[in-house]
Amino acid sequence: MKLNVCVDIDGTITEPYYWLEMANKYFKTDVEPHQIAAYDIHEVLGIPKEDYNEFYEMFGHTMHSNALIREQSREVLEVLNYKHNVYYVTARNIEMETVTRNWILKNRLPEAQLYLLGSHHKVEKAKELSCDIFVEDRYENAMELALSGFEVILIDCGYNRKSLMPGITRVFNWREINNAIVGHTLRANKQTFKIA
Repeated sequence: MKLNVCVDIDGTITEPYYWLEMANKYFKTDVEPHQIAAYDIHEVLGIPKEDYNEFYEMFGHTMHSNALIREQSREVLEVLNYKHNVYYVTARNIEMETVTRNWILKNRLPEAQLYLLGSHHKVEKAKELSCDIFVEDRYENAMELALSGFEVILIDCGYNRKSLMPGITRVFNWREINNAIVGHTLRANKQTFKIA
């Protein structure tokens, strides 16, 4: 059974704190990864949102260009893209399309369809893509998607360690993401077999 798998980029395919060194240097802060318990970067750094937005306007392209990928994400995405329909669905703005596409090519990730929403609200795009599983790192996104009936795989980060509702599975690496999707496929195939 071929699934439609939507995959977030920042914090999901990328290392979650790739922005931290550059932000610490710019804002003269010394935040460490283990201290990050919030998703919004301005909250993490203790600065006004406007100041972070200004920083992102200047350095967003550079940060995204140099983002490191999570261990095993490339290998698992290659397998998923071969077996299923993979879609990259990111909250990045459309201005980041070229840098995002170049980053995907540079890191030899599968050239799946890319959607830059400019918003964290991903439910409508998930519906449009008939999403079976959404791989995500942002807690609020995961909850919103699960409340709308989507199965979500939430990759663990310091900023998403809150209680989960049914429909959300917490994983700790890309090998576990692959295992969760294999499990979903097996269950779906069993149901199809029973109906037939």
